[in-house]
Amino acid sequence: MTRTILRGGKVFDGSGVADGDVVLSAGRIVDVGPGLDGDEEIDATGLTVLPGFIDCHVHLMFSGVDPFRMQHEPFSYQFYAAARNLATTLDTGVTTVRDAGGADAGVKKALADGLIEGPRLRTAITVLGQTGGHTDGWSASGETVRLLVPHPGRPGMIVDGPDEMRRRVRELVRAGADVIKICTSGGVLSPSDDPRHAHFSAEEIAVCVAEATAAGLDVMAHAQGEAGVKQAIRAGVRSIEHGVYLDDEAIDLLLANGTWLVPTLIAGRTLLRDAAAGAVRLPSAVLEKAEAVASAHLESIRRAVDAGVPIALGTDSGVFPHGANLDELELLTEAGLSSSDVLRAGTSSAARLLGLDDGTGTVEPGKAADLVLVHGDPLDLTGYRKRIAQVWQDGRLVRAF
Repeated sequence: MTRTILRGGKVFDGSGVADGDVVLSAGRIVDVGPGLDGDEEIDATGLTVLPGFIDCHVHLMFSGVDPFRMQHEPFSYQFYAAARNLATTLDTGVTTVRDAGGADAGVKKALADGLIEGPRLRTAITVLGQTGGHTDGWSASGETVRLLVPHPGRPGMIVDGPDEMRRRVRELVRAGADVIKICTSGGVLSPSDDPRHAHFSAEEIAVCVAEATAAGLDVMAHAQGEAGVKQAIRAGVRSIEHGVYLDDEAIDLLLANGTWLVPTLIAGRTLLRDAAAGAVRLPSAVLEKAEAVASAHLESIRRAVDAGVPIALGTDSGVFPHGANLDELELLTEAGLSSSDVLRAGTSSAARLLGLDDGTGTVEPGKAADLVLVHGDPLDLTGYRKRIAQVWQDGRLVRAF
């Protein structure tokens, strides 16, 4: 087997940065350290080798949420857009993503078969919410604008009652979901609910978790309000997505249960920025909610970080255009994480959340050769995307800038 050596650079080992070479063979990392040998040499002088980044919350079928535009796009358009969005995400140095609703088994197989290029993909397929909840696109006119239209590979988003929940989770398992996504609170983009209100009964959430667990799957919970966060944690979800409003009890529950928090701080900020610039058209009720949650969100994440809640990188990319994933790194430092903690949140910690840490997330022998090489100080998180020099996936150089 050919041994490719990345020589002369530094390596981020999860705790710090040290000089070292990295040897790749057959798509894996086979050796890390000084003075190594190889058959083919890549000059990494002046660069630092990091694990490929992992984004635990994206929406590949969305290209910025503009309901007015989306109503006029043909149904199949989203799949072609997803191919572009996957490639754009790989451009940023993100080599694994968890799609939090939208991408189906066909998108995943197209990636696996090499028909399209992009990060490794884990997918929830759809998002489950209650009538009048975050997945219900009903508007005051009586019209319904659905962000995710059901099709044979993507079951519908609205469920009410334990029996409907049980059936829908089983349908998602049948459709090939890697994780189940549930909304235990209202949200910002949905027109008729409140992010602070809890959604689904304790019994409905318990059924969701039980059915997912029976199939060997975890549950991720869109949860913004405190009550919805607490109900989700008590039921045994694996991760809380967003966590906009967190009180002391919610933080204590996160810690006690080892529940992960995926903040997605960039989503709200970018939504407000794009709306102010006229780049996206949103109902006034949505903009009012976005403004209301902005300051509360950062403060909640700061308190969670101070308490030691486990954090993994997620962006909600797709709610805004793809390609800005690494801007979340700087925002996590605003929330109190050190630079090393932020890099771990986007690599080894994210891999643990997704149950992929046996094969990715660190630069060490035996792991997949999914790597990012960056110019400059890797612990300086400003302008990270522009400093990426190379992206490797499965031991292949897939991007060079």
